[in-house]
Amino acid sequence: MEEGNQTSSFEFLLWGLSEQPEQQPILFLVFLCMYTVAVIGNLLILLAVVTDKHLHTPMYFFLANLSCADVFFISSTVPKALVNIQTQSRSISYAGCLTQLYFFLTFGDMDIFLLAIMAYDRYVAICHPLHYMVIMSPRSCTVLVTACWILTNIPSIIHTFLMLRLTFCPNEIIPDFFCDLEPLMKVSCSDTRVNELVLLYLGGAVLVIPFIFILISYILIFSSILRVPSAQGWRKAFSTCGSHLVVVTLFFGTVYRAYLCPSCSSSSSVQGDTAAAVMYTVVTPLLNPFIYSLRNRDIKGALGRLYRGKVFLRSC
Repeated sequence: MEEGNQTSSFEFLLWGLSEQPEQQPILFLVFLCMYTVAVIGNLLILLAVVTDKHLHTPMYFFLANLSCADVFFISSTVPKALVNIQTQSRSISYAGCLTQLYFFLTFGDMDIFLLAIMAYDRYVAICHPLHYMVIMSPRSCTVLVTACWILTNIPSIIHTFLMLRLTFCPNEIIPDFFCDLEPLMKVSCSDTRVNELVLLYLGGAVLVIPFIFILISYILIFSSILRVPSAQGWRKAFSTCGSHLVVVTLFFGTVYRAYLCPSCSSSSSVQGDTAAAVMYTVVTPLLNPFIYSLRNRDIKGALGRLYRGKVFLRSC
């Protein structure tokens, strides 16, 4: 297929969430509810952090950015999947597919970078408490987050432009419910070795380096905790890091299954790959607000004050 015709009129077909017609209405309701709850939950955390002066600290500044990234991350995939279920269509345009790929990669990488920064923030808070406000000053936090928003665009742009050089086979179904790198390469008619090498090294670096950074941060945190003689100090430190550890485990575990475990993908069915994709694209952004709010008194207090403020405004 010629590239000019491909870019102007070519459409991809997505495998979707299920091939069973009778399951489509149920899937639509389930994913609509999950998407709605995820967006509202993350926006509430973002609103609570912005409006409550008690939460104007580095930890909650990073959490607000993570919630913002999660809203965009889940919105890059689920709305199109819902539209396709509702219209009983599997199609997505060539331009729409590459646009979805770019935003999916950008906000997925943003989640990874922010989780690494949040681990560093916890390390400084526990291991260097006296210098915490100096190291994590407002300027430092702003620079770190701005660097994340800029750097996440680099691998996304590279992967998207490398995808532009490929030609794709007609009437092939992308084995996923959204446009991702490996499923797209599977339906390409051209040589994908360059794309695969870039995915292996650049994509691997984006995943592995932040994970190693998180791992080192928590090794130092736990070694510092073990030197604390007070059981109350232990509980406080573990409660401070607990929510972040749960999110890191859930996110990196499912992403590793999808991207860094080729033997898992080659031996599993499309349903298994789709289930893994649902875990890190939908379930993780859905659970993050609950994980951070249920284990955090400050967030619960801010949400309570936010709710009481709205009730007061209504009564006036």
